[in-house]
Amino acid sequence: MTSESTSPPVVPPLHSPKSPVWPTFPFHREGSRVWERGGVPSRDLPSPLPTKRTRTYSATARASAGPVFKGVCKQFSRSQGHGFITPENGSEDIFVHVSDIEGEYVPVEGDEVTYKMCPIPPKNQKFQAVEVVLTQLAPHTPHETWSGQVVGS
Repeated sequence: MTSESTSPPVVPPLHSPKSPVWPTFPFHREGSRVWERGGVPSRDLPSPLPTKRTRTYSATARASAGPVFKGVCKQFSRSQGHGFITPENGSEDIFVHVSDIEGEYVPVEGDEVTYKMCPIPPKNQKFQAVEVVLTQLAPHTPHETWSGQVVGS
């Protein structure tokens, strides 16, 4: 009888994946050290502002039931997708997101608008304009439609 020695099977060592694995939100918040070093790519960060698509039904219903305000477009950046409205009563400027603009024209500085207001979470201390409608286009200013056609007013 010969005793054959059996050796354990050869197992290849484990390697980490070739592509980086990024932990996603909520692990790296704004105050964390990883955020400060720039370790989290911007594509993984959620927007802190509620858009028309992400706003809760109850917030939308409350805003729709609220009063209509008038104001003037102070600034709007189509490429960034947001801007600000100066209220008619002279209070603090109000944020407006591209998803809350009704109609076919991109707002420009000087356009008169009507809007309703919705609080911005989490503290609901600031407001954003929703259901924004351009009522009077700024005179002698070229306007652009959402499809890209430039129209003089």
